[in-house]
Amino acid sequence: MKRNTIQRSLTLEAVKRLANHPTADEVYEEVIKTYPSISKGTVYRNLNQLCDDGLLALKTIPGSSTRFDHMVNDHYHGICSVCGKVFDVEMKAVPDIADDIKDTHGFIIEDYDIIFTGRCQECLKKN
Repeated sequence: MKRNTIQRSLTLEAVKRLANHPTADEVYEEVIKTYPSISKGTVYRNLNQLCDDGLLALKTIPGSSTRFDHMVNDHYHGICSVCGKVFDVEMKAVPDIADDIKDTHGFIIEDYDIIFTGRCQECLKKN
C-alpha cells in the first residue's frame, strides 16, 4: 500500500476541486495555492501514482494536453470545439460496445473513450 502523504492528498483534492479534467500544470497551479513549496515534479509523480492506483483516470484528448479525471467509473466526455473545455456527458454507458466491435470486426479492444465534440453552453451564448 502506498503512503498517503500530504502532497498526494493535496494533488488528489486539487483534481477533485477543479472538477474540469485539469492538465498537470493546472493541478500544480491549484496545489501551490495551499502548499507553495511543492515542486512541479512532485505533483506530476503524484498524479501518475494516483492514476496507477485507480484513484484518478488519465484522459488523452485529441489536440489537447493529457488531462486527469477524478471520476474513474465508465462515462463519456464532451469537448467544446470553440474553447476546448472538457466535460462529462451525462448518459448511460453503452453496454458491451467493445464486445460488439470484436464480434463484428475481429478487433480486440484494449481500452476506449468516447468523446463528443461540439459547442458548450457558454460558447453558444456568446455567438
